Amino acid sequence: MSTSARVVLLASATAISALGNGFGRIAVTFGVLGLPGVTAKGLSFVLVCLMVPQILFVLFGGVIADRVSRFRLLAFSDVLSALAYSGLAAGVCRHAPIPALAGCAAVAGTASALSLPASSGLVPEVAAAERIQRTNSLLMAATRGADLLGTVLGGSVVAWLGAPSTLLLDAVSFAASAVLIALLRLPSRARAEATSLLGDLRLGWREFAGRQWLWVTVAALSLTAASLTAGIGVLGPIVALRSWGGPQAWSLVAGASTLGMLCGAGVSARLRPQRPVVAGLLMMSLLAVPPLLLAANVPPWAVMPAMFCAGLANDVFGVLWNTAMQREVPEEVLARVASYDWLGTMVLAPVGVLVAAPLSTAFGPSPVLVGCAVLVAVSTAAALASPGVRRLRRVTGVSEITTVL
Repeated sequence: MSTSARVVLLASATAISALGNGFGRIAVTFGVLGLPGVTAKGLSFVLVCLMVPQILFVLFGGVIADRVSRFRLLAFSDVLSALAYSGLAAGVCRHAPIPALAGCAAVAGTASALSLPASSGLVPEVAAAERIQRTNSLLMAATRGADLLGTVLGGSVVAWLGAPSTLLLDAVSFAASAVLIALLRLPSRARAEATSLLGDLRLGWREFAGRQWLWVTVAALSLTAASLTAGIGVLGPIVALRSWGGPQAWSLVAGASTLGMLCGAGVSARLRPQRPVVAGLLMMSLLAVPPLLLAANVPPWAVMPAMFCAGLANDVFGVLWNTAMQREVPEEVLARVASYDWLGTMVLAPVGVLVAAPLSTAFGPSPVLVGCAVLVAVSTAAALASPGVRRLRRVTGVSEITTVL
């Protein structure tokens, strides 16, 4: 199988699962909120149970992905996700108690912990070194395009089919993705010599901690993720329910973000900033704007442009960041380093989910949303002040177009 065919196959698999997830994300939120007697605290508990296994097991996912075939590990994680979302569909349909739904969410989180480092490490196996950034951009664009369609239609699909059937569509999308990933059949790659589990984790940590630009940026991303998970993930749908009339308006706002991500993924294919992480972090500062607008209780049409810009910034950063890691980190330890990246980014997100509802009850949504925006801005500025971040430069290739920043 040619390199181009593998890239297309991988992009197709990720796009199909992203389409289902666009539906599923809306379905989980409003399906849980629609159960008898469930409040924002119940939703927060389910979301935390989705996130915690990602945090607990992502490092082990990185070790496994450096030891075994990454594409087979991705296929297995897709099958596990299909089973988890099938369970969520059945649970919402039968009005299962919150702990049962949380258990299914935990299985989905475990599957994600296996797939995240493997997917980060798979790109250099599929694409030639000089095409890594373009491949990252293509994969991101395919994912965002499908996710945009799923997100925009999500509210209508939930209203038409109901949350259980929508969650089942998400499960089917993961099963289809597993089939396509299994067809990749990549050749054997060079692998680091396996030691003990702790030895592999220590090696990954040395590679991660030895790069200041890496751990400083991940620390900023951790605070940003916690802020946005609380402000956009929990308080956003609550604002939509109270002020905008329900899931349809929120799905349009979320769709604007995904449309921005799609545009950002496309634009990033040709960006060649001299300082890629600096450029990405400057873009990430735009993520502070949507929580401020939500705090001001403006109508959804006023929030949509800010969400578009935030989504564009998110994916420009994502492509530049993934490309920098894949070029700077040795391939045989890439999944382990990526697992520390994922862990650091996600570790505070459950805290954001847990404190969002209590803080909103105590102080009101608006002050909490303002605090989220301030935390995003401060953490981004702190990362930009790091010498390691400012010194990291792109490796210039003959065929690349240079944009100085």
